[in-house]
Amino acid sequence: MAAPSTSRTQPEQHPPPVQWLRVKYAKRGRARFTSHRDFGRAFERALRRAAVPMAYSSGFSPHPRISYANAAPTGAASEAEYLEIGLAAACDPDKVRGALDEALPLGLDVVEVVEAPPGALASELTGSRWQVDVPGLSAAGLRTAAEAFLANDVVPVHRMTKNGMREFDARAAVIALDAEEARLIVTLAHQTPLVRPDDVLAGIRVANPAFAPAAAPILTRMAQGRLDPESGDITEPGH
Repeated sequence: MAAPSTSRTQPEQHPPPVQWLRVKYAKRGRARFTSHRDFGRAFERALRRAAVPMAYSSGFSPHPRISYANAAPTGAASEAEYLEIGLAAACDPDKVRGALDEALPLGLDVVEVVEAPPGALASELTGSRWQVDVPGLSAAGLRTAAEAFLANDVVPVHRMTKNGMREFDARAAVIALDAEEARLIVTLAHQTPLVRPDDVLAGIRVANPAFAPAAAPILTRMAQGRLDPESGDITEPGH
């Protein structure tokens, strides 16, 4: 009597995507409180509602070909988030933009969809520019706080990570820090570990303990892309 086979059934093999699209989207209003995981769920539902012909990975648990890169932290708004999707059939990028924008919840808005150029998306996201609205402080007070921070070569801050409390330098990533009426404009280089605008605010408090906003600052990423460290200019990926 033959012994029963112990080999596993091989999973279905899906063909590679025939087209990659780069999606630029925004998180506005109350949608800024959407976590990255919740956004992922909402985006996959929108893909199904919009009937986008997604390509899927091979293996025992196929999943749609979606590549995320450097998502903004929960609680931060953004005008410049990026991801890429792999499709099983070629589509008009502008039609995909319209269908996805209509299918997503209020405040999650698709700004642009273009053909993805060759290369990794993450490698094109080397810097961000943030607007930080700071309630209760004058422009003069913000300038004083910014100057105190910039006067330091190193500003150590602490942040809780999945591996525990970590200390790192918030100053090294700051390319520019400018004060306007009731807001700061911060240009950050993307480094490891990634310095976020809330880390810069923590660093400002270290450098200037009198820095005390009347309410929680509102963080908005205004631009993200290839950073010129000399000029501080940021070029959108693919442009």
